[in-house]
Amino acid sequence: MKTLIRASPLALLAGSPLYVLYLRALGARIGAGVSIFSRTVPVATDLITIGAGTVIRKDSSFTGYRAVAGRLHIGPIVLGSNVLVGEKTVLDIGTTMGDWAQLGHSSALHTGQAVPAGQSWHGSPGQPTSTNYRRVAPARCGTARRACYSMLQILLLLAFSSAVTTAVVLALTRIPHLFTLLGPGPLLLGSWYFPLAVALVAVILYLAALLGGLGMMMILPRLLTPLITPGRVYPLYGFHFLVQRVITSVSNSRFFMLLLGDSSFIVHFLRGLGYDLSRVQQTGSNFGTQLRHDSPFLTTVGTGTMVSDGLSVVNVEMSSTSFRIDPVVVGERNFIGNDVAFPAGARTGDNCLLATKVMIPVGGPVHQDTGLLGSPPFEIPRNSPRPHSASHPATPEELRSRLAAKNRYNARTVAVVLLLRLVGAFASLLAIAVLADLWAQFDVLAIAVGLITVPLILIVYSAVLERAVLGFRPLTPQACSIYDSYFWHHERLWKFYISPALRGTPFTSLIWRLAGLRIGRQVFDDGCVIPEKTLVTIGDGAVLNAGSVIQGPRWRTVTSSPATSASGPGPASASTHSSITASPSGRAPPSPPMLSS
Repeated sequence: MKTLIRASPLALLAGSPLYVLYLRALGARIGAGVSIFSRTVPVATDLITIGAGTVIRKDSSFTGYRAVAGRLHIGPIVLGSNVLVGEKTVLDIGTTMGDWAQLGHSSALHTGQAVPAGQSWHGSPGQPTSTNYRRVAPARCGTARRACYSMLQILLLLAFSSAVTTAVVLALTRIPHLFTLLGPGPLLLGSWYFPLAVALVAVILYLAALLGGLGMMMILPRLLTPLITPGRVYPLYGFHFLVQRVITSVSNSRFFMLLLGDSSFIVHFLRGLGYDLSRVQQTGSNFGTQLRHDSPFLTTVGTGTMVSDGLSVVNVEMSSTSFRIDPVVVGERNFIGNDVAFPAGARTGDNCLLATKVMIPVGGPVHQDTGLLGSPPFEIPRNSPRPHSASHPATPEELRSRLAAKNRYNARTVAVVLLLRLVGAFASLLAIAVLADLWAQFDVLAIAVGLITVPLILIVYSAVLERAVLGFRPLTPQACSIYDSYFWHHERLWKFYISPALRGTPFTSLIWRLAGLRIGRQVFDDGCVIPEKTLVTIGDGAVLNAGSVIQGPRWRTVTSSPATSASGPGPASASTHSSITASPSGRAPPSPPMLSS
């Protein structure tokens, strides 16, 4: 049921009134004027109640079920009227929020928790706070506006689906004739020029998609941004809302972030998008491979800051009727851990260590020269007392030399990624071309075979790639500087690791094993992320819930002597650098463990 619900095209319309109608059709009791921006589609929809005027921000989870010790627990989630649910929040089963209640970002309500009417809570588990998370005034956004916006989306969906259907039919009926133009005689599967023709078409389509996508990211948001004024409140589901959604959608690319992240080249890419990076102190790993934003032109990152994976820059504040776009400023010499939502108006300054999944405060005093951990956050020491890694450069000259070597290695990695992705595209297109050639003989059977064959090819190819990057050998526990060649090799692995599809089915364990994970029998995986699979062992009967992460690396910052900074990928150094520790996870205990989101 979960797979079918989330496979619907309407599941892609989070933030639209059509998405609310879809959830109502699935059984959810949702009042008028509700806006839901989370793409995590709930599953136990008939147990979900949402009152009128409520807003649920993006990256929140309210699925209505969880897995514990071999069983699925399903329970109600009840939200009153005019409730605000912040970004990156989790609502467990059996939770309630009264009318006009608030739950801050990066927070969670555990089973049995109830937020009284009118109160503001935050943290995990949630607790009362005086912070007001309603940071944008309401606007007029009636039924007519929502209906017109929905009709426009329906027309666009119909046009898009018609274009895709036409393209598929033409591909199945015309591709063989297209290939005959590239060689003498009729197209035969055994012809020597058949794979060459497919390869030529694959290269053309691949380069067109690569360059066209890059050009659109750099040009279209830049043209649309002047149409929206920062700090001004706009109603939802109008022209300005549509413009902002296009800017956010077009300027975020998982492919390019994965390709250029953890290298010096990501700095130039982000500047091209519109980021203000001040005077960059190049480390070669200034930003990780997963970074998102609402507006690149209103994002400023201070000098000397390093960002791990999963940072979400929250430029847009939303209510159920209105939105406002604001600048986000990250201070100088910050270190930001994994999976952090960084909102506008954050009360953090310079020289902060922001730990993994920390809740960034938006009220109270400004924190600087300190570390923050947890939700709600508490202060921890900024610097690690442990000594430098033996592989860390000892002098500024050695640092510049090692950074130059890292840049050369990263450039080869980018080339390898592009080439191997092209090979994957060629394999997929080859399978499609073969099916197109067999279309006249086998008709619908050819499509059925293709729906199975093409995804299977991609799954096996991706798993083999991940194993091949490691030389078909397991990782070993290490502690090293980011300027050590071992770390560069580890960074290359992150660009190829796979996460299985069909989560929650027995096929997941088969794909995990194919990728090198040591996993026991009767393991239920509903969406766990495991980048370093060969460092992980999962015992029999384990339960991995959606959104959980098993992470091998552990980062710490170390301070070196000041050196000259640079903004390009050439030799440079910075005053703050990092080291990484990779350690294996322990074997599962006898009783089935659970990793919660």
